[in-house]
Amino acid sequence: MGDLLPDIELIRQMRNGDQSAFVTLYRRHHPALFRYAVLRCGSTQAAADVVQEVFMGLMADQYHYDALKGNLLYFLFGVARNVAMKFDETTQHRFNNQLPGSSFSEHESDEMDTPVEVASEELNPLERLLHHQMAEDLRAAIACLSPHYRDVLILFELQELSYLDIADICQINVGTVRSRLSRARQALADRLQSYRCEAA
Repeated sequence: MGDLLPDIELIRQMRNGDQSAFVTLYRRHHPALFRYAVLRCGSTQAAADVVQEVFMGLMADQYHYDALKGNLLYFLFGVARNVAMKFDETTQHRFNNQLPGSSFSEHESDEMDTPVEVASEELNPLERLLHHQMAEDLRAAIACLSPHYRDVLILFELQELSYLDIADICQINVGTVRSRLSRARQALADRLQSYRCEAA
């Protein structure tokens, strides 16, 4: 029954102490948020931390969602982006403290991250291996993009949001969304081409 209720009603019930309303919201929006966070953060562990913080904040009424301003999922994407940016700053600060005088690089954390398994059960073993390698190359290439390019690319290409929705989530104008998306696509294409050349 709860699955049929709109988000705003579930939030109202959750605020009144209904735990099943929170569970319904979590199940409804967790998959999309987690996919975004994995690609945005570059690791499943960081993504899990981001998504947990988003949902804990939603449950505690830390974030003030206004249904008149749009879709709850898009609002949560914006919150997840802000949390991920905070994680970026923490990671950079920790890295700089560990290695004085060195500059933080987004590439440094990639090697220790758990790869995301996306292979289909219908593929044969060789196809699964190739599919997994392509997916891993794509994930690694996305992780190498600057965060502001990563955001627009993931939200547009993988979450299929509109320019207007992305502009609202990222708090930038539509022209900036278009520009960043174009540059992100080019950078991603260049990165994937370099992977292909290395593999040849």
